[in-house]
Amino acid sequence: MPDKKILIIDTDVASRNFIARSLLELKYEVVQAGSGKEGLIFAWRDRPDLVIVDPTILDVKGEELAGKLRQDPRTAGMPLIALSSDPGVIRMRSCLDAGFNEYITKSGQAVESLKLAVNRLLGTSPAAAREGGLLIVFLSAKGGAGTSSLCANIAMNVSQSQPQARVAVMDMVLPIGSIGPIVGYEGTRNIVTVADMPAAETGPQFFRNELSEIKLWRFDLLSGSPDPESSNYLNVSRIWDIVNSVKASYDYVFIDLGRSLSRISLPLIQNADLVTMVVSTDMSSVNLTKTLLEYLKSKGIKEGGIYTILNRAIGLEGVSKAEAEKELNIPIKIAVPYLGSHFALANNQHQPYSLKFPKDTASVIFMEAAREMTKLAEKLRAEQ
Repeated sequence: MPDKKILIIDTDVASRNFIARSLLELKYEVVQAGSGKEGLIFAWRDRPDLVIVDPTILDVKGEELAGKLRQDPRTAGMPLIALSSDPGVIRMRSCLDAGFNEYITKSGQAVESLKLAVNRLLGTSPAAAREGGLLIVFLSAKGGAGTSSLCANIAMNVSQSQPQARVAVMDMVLPIGSIGPIVGYEGTRNIVTVADMPAAETGPQFFRNELSEIKLWRFDLLSGSPDPESSNYLNVSRIWDIVNSVKASYDYVFIDLGRSLSRISLPLIQNADLVTMVVSTDMSSVNLTKTLLEYLKSKGIKEGGIYTILNRAIGLEGVSKAEAEKELNIPIKIAVPYLGSHFALANNQHQPYSLKFPKDTASVIFMEAAREMTKLAEKLRAEQ
């Protein structure tokens, strides 16, 4: 019998049945209600694990229905998704304010977005978020900031400083992965091929045994999409399931998102133990980062959970650490100096910077960043 039960409340029978079939494919148990009143009865009686509602139902306004569920102790903590035929921003805001966790507009992409949201909401309770290895994501607001190189090098330093720890790196940069070329990975297994495998075959034991060991870098890698065409076939509904399985197998899981802020990456950011924001020193990067930080804060990301790195990747010119802090209104934790051709040389030879140039100032900075980040991630996890 399925572990999770989902209630669908929608007056449109065809829409309701289509959603139900999609969820049944994911092995969820599905209950349907054709009106708001019937949905409330089912929710209080059957206690489903999640409720999907079209807020345009006529007998009980969607926002009112959410309020009733939130006010009742039996359903107060139940995840609610609005799958709405109303694309208006005003309706979206009113539904989110009323207590819906997600607002998805009915469209050609709605089913994939719904599957992703369902899998995430049913797999990321506060208790679930505290399970498994620490999750550290890397992202930037603008390309060319050196995010992937920093992710790989800091992950390597974590593993080097903690030889007994199991460290995994997942490349979620779309449409083309970035970590594989840096570390010299030439295998065929990647996030697209793994997401296409049956869920029963990709549990924690699979990742413990089958992820590619990158010996020189001291971590195991789940490579990214090899090309743009392959990324079109990524089964996004499996992403959070895969992340949970990797977390169950490793002490530290680093995810490189690059500049990919999307419906796929946002849930990973929201549920990470630590968010690493890489900022380049050009003013356009700083301005874009400021916008991104404001957006993430609006999505519940706390400033204390963001570790900001200023990377002087493009040359000696650009803003200083103090100038960036003033503009972003957030502390810069680490400033990486301009490394000239050294970084490119290490990457081209698929070598960690700290091994190629062990006495360089940047090697010390990477080691310090690895120490600070793991300590902060552990502290934030303990406070959840």
